[in-house]
Amino acid sequence: MTVITGLELSPRKVDYLKFILKKGRTVKTTEISSSFKVDPSTTSKTLNELAASGYLNHVPYKGVDLTQYGGMYAEFLIRRHRIMSLLLSHYGFSSEEACEEVSRFEAYVSKEAVDKICSAMGHPMFGVCGEITHEKCFHGEQRDG
Repeated sequence: MTVITGLELSPRKVDYLKFILKKGRTVKTTEISSSFKVDPSTTSKTLNELAASGYLNHVPYKGVDLTQYGGMYAEFLIRRHRIMSLLLSHYGFSSEEACEEVSRFEAYVSKEAVDKICSAMGHPMFGVCGEITHEKCFHGEQRDG
């Protein structure tokens, strides 16, 4: 199984995976293009790269959905966003400010760092952006519940 470092993807690819996960269905290229205000050919190129890397199933003229690996990775991306947003909220950022600020840098925060922050925060169950899921954090700790 591929080890997730959290640093595999560009910020745009991170945004695309999170968008597709939140939709919970097959998403058309045009929907992604219009949501991100990007030319459809650029979106198609990025989606093809994600598909070639095993994150997406891409059926031309139909759309894309997450592979099992892509779904797992996207879940990590949501978890990272929520943990980092919660962290910033502890330093005076409002919920909205925290989510917006984290969106600017989250693609550069490793899974190891997220797991350590999560552990230091006592494995929070809820963040400013929603529920935080836990599987195993960096030190092999298992969170029940």
